[in-house]
Amino acid sequence: MAVQVAVLPSAKCLFDDAVRIRVAGLRAQQAGTLPARLLVTLRASLLDDSGELFQAHARYRAESSGELDLSRSPALGGSYSGVEPMGLLWSLKSKAPYKRLAKRNVLTPFCVDLEVYEGHGDMGQLLGKCTNERWFLGEGVKRISVREGRLKATLFLPPGPGPFPGLIDLYGSGGGLVEYRASLLASRGFVTLAVAYMAFEDLPAMPEVLELGYFEEAVNFLRKQQQVKDTGIGVLGLSKGADLALSMATFLPGIKAAVSISGSGFNSFIPLQGNGFTIPSHPYDLGRMKTSDESGLIDFTDVLHDHRDPVTWNCRIPLERSLAKFLFLSGLDDTNWKSDLYCQDAVQRLQQYGRDVEFCSYSGAGHLLEPPYLPLCQASIHRVLGAFVQWGGQWKEHAKAQEDAWRRIQAFFWQHLVESDNPKSKL
Repeated sequence: MAVQVAVLPSAKCLFDDAVRIRVAGLRAQQAGTLPARLLVTLRASLLDDSGELFQAHARYRAESSGELDLSRSPALGGSYSGVEPMGLLWSLKSKAPYKRLAKRNVLTPFCVDLEVYEGHGDMGQLLGKCTNERWFLGEGVKRISVREGRLKATLFLPPGPGPFPGLIDLYGSGGGLVEYRASLLASRGFVTLAVAYMAFEDLPAMPEVLELGYFEEAVNFLRKQQQVKDTGIGVLGLSKGADLALSMATFLPGIKAAVSISGSGFNSFIPLQGNGFTIPSHPYDLGRMKTSDESGLIDFTDVLHDHRDPVTWNCRIPLERSLAKFLFLSGLDDTNWKSDLYCQDAVQRLQQYGRDVEFCSYSGAGHLLEPPYLPLCQASIHRVLGAFVQWGGQWKEHAKAQEDAWRRIQAFFWQHLVESDNPKSKL
């Protein structure tokens, strides 16, 4: 029997789908012997949109029947160990240092080649292989480029008339127009608008000021879409995008729920100008950056002045004024930003005003909490700064955190943008 590698339930799926990887047809065990084919190495390979190769491998012992199922068989070493059904995905790593796997073109999938080799040494005889197509755009989801007024964004519409809950998606100070999280959320039933606000087209890499009116244009654009529910908008932000999400929920009408990932409850690095007011950036000193002698990586965690010092409080976002619901997520191994400490500060302020707030911090998770199965990036180039910076995180713990955070984010938005307007009967 030929060796067969299968991805179940389908070899074509969304990137955030968990799959079952099975191998069949390995040589059955003979009495008193252990055929070499029962000792195998699995390898996953992926080329990103720039042609960079990411790979992972793990060593396994197949069952005596000649079958191997990653959902129940433990890896004996390699890129990870133990029972990790999706380990070949979340442990993908480039041979070149400090590379981040991110999807630039959501109209194409990441194709993951899965190969099975004989033995546990160097890759020996290739026994079987298959390809897993992992898409960021679900079937029927529309991608629409938006250039309206000052707004530079991409709109994603789920199939059907709706109405669907609407989300605005903001990434961090690396800038650009990042679409892959928004496209996945649209594939899960949200109308999403990925918004660029710096380092994109004619938007400056480091603006002197960010205008709240620009983000209000994004809210107004999303609210007027026919497929969007008229009961309120959600906003989701990572890092710098997180404090912008909190500011939008505080100052702009129509924001009903906000998620902060690895952010803070004060305005960071760039002043935010509203109608008749400006929130200054939290005081910082780049002279307090630390550069590793060994790796050359930059550690930003100590550049800010103490956020507990009252002289910095004019930089705080007055979250207590907001009527929105809040979810804060942070990693305890974030080596870029003291996000857990800063999130705790924001949560405590809200609680002091009697507000219910959701907060989850993850042991071993770094700064870049992404959709599940994107591998951990512990350090990479910061496109605006032009320097390699640390993000932190431990591989297995970070992967588990991303799975949990993704579930929490979607459940949070469904609860506050949909279910709260359709309370279930208690009869």
